[in-house]
Order: sequence, then structure tokens, then C-alpha cells
Amino acid sequence: MVELHNRHSRYEIVSQEDRSAPRTKIVIPAQLRASGMRAYQTVVNDLSLSGFSATAITRMYPGSICWLTLPGLESLQAEVVWWENGQCGCAFTNLLSPIVHDNILARYRGDGVYRG
Repeated sequence: MVELHNRHSRYEIVSQEDRSAPRTKIVIPAQLRASGMRAYQTVVNDLSLSGFSATAITRMYPGSICWLTLPGLESLQAEVVWWENGQCGCAFTNLLSPIVHDNILARYRGDGVYRG
């Protein structure tokens, strides 16, 4: 139990540090699903190791859980941090791997065109 607590605390510290770092502006077509709702097409506007912002056609409430599915990846669980005027910001439950993060950025280069 102590290990879980330490890991959780470490994540909170690291995620706050990452949230203060600039996020990479990008355009990635994806799917977003709020807890208890159906998935819908969205566009990820920025991405970091700790989270993302995306278009959210339905109101999302801070503290609620959602899942982001990026092309070629499993769904990533996140917690809604904010929602405003059809946009949401979310923090990943588990930090995104730096390798996965870098591969996503290399594939999209900010214009929404996949380069596999």
C-alpha cells in the first residue's frame, strides 16, 4: 500500500510539473468518451506527457473520468480538469510514455495528417 501511495504522490508531483511546461500544439483526429457516454470524434489541440486539450461537443465536468483514443493506440484514461466553450483539458491517469508522446508528435507534426 505504501508503494501505491508513493507512486500516486510521485505522479501528482510530476504531473503538476508537466502541466506548467508548454504543451505541444498539434491537430490529431481522435475519439473522446466521457464516463457513461458514447464515444465521439474529436480533435486533440495540444498534448503533453500528463494530458491534453480537445474539442468536447458535450459538457464535461471537472473531476469526471474520460477516455481518449488516439489512432493506433489503446484508449487512455484521463480526468477532466476544465471545460469551456466546447473545449476540455484533461490529465492522463498514467503519464504518457515519452516514446509514445514523441512518436505521436512525429506522426502528426501539427497538421492532422498521419505519417505512418
